[in-house]
Amino acid sequence: MTRRTSVQLDETAKQIIEQLQEDGRRSYAAIGKAVGLSEAAVRQRVQKLLDAGVMQIVGVSDPIMLGFDRQLMVGVKCEGDLERAADALAAVPEIDYVVITAGSFDILLEVVCESDERLLELIGRIRDVPGVVSTESFVYLKVRKQTYAWRTR
Repeated sequence: MTRRTSVQLDETAKQIIEQLQEDGRRSYAAIGKAVGLSEAAVRQRVQKLLDAGVMQIVGVSDPIMLGFDRQLMVGVKCEGDLERAADALAAVPEIDYVVITAGSFDILLEVVCESDERLLELIGRIRDVPGVVSTESFVYLKVRKQTYAWRTR
């Protein structure tokens, strides 16, 4: 894993990001009108933000609507090389989010799967990863807020 460094963004870049956070399908012309740039200038700036890894433009789906009835956070305690364990866990398709943490758990995972049967199988696969000592699962009963519009200022 590599350590990411922050990128210095000017106010216009932040405004462009905010426009896309509100509506990822907003046209470059509409964004340009909102931030005071031409369509071509917005297109160029968006491409630079994408190339620099500052942002992604993706379609975010509702897992429940797609038939994935189990969502949960899994706390993982490890021994040995945390980055190696985190990389192995990140390779598992059902695991959407992997972070190395400080605190009670060494790694936190976010998981989406179809059923309790698949969840049971997945927990077994997680526990089989070298370095994993134990897991604790936190099943989501109801998601009250989920946003991808992180502040830019």
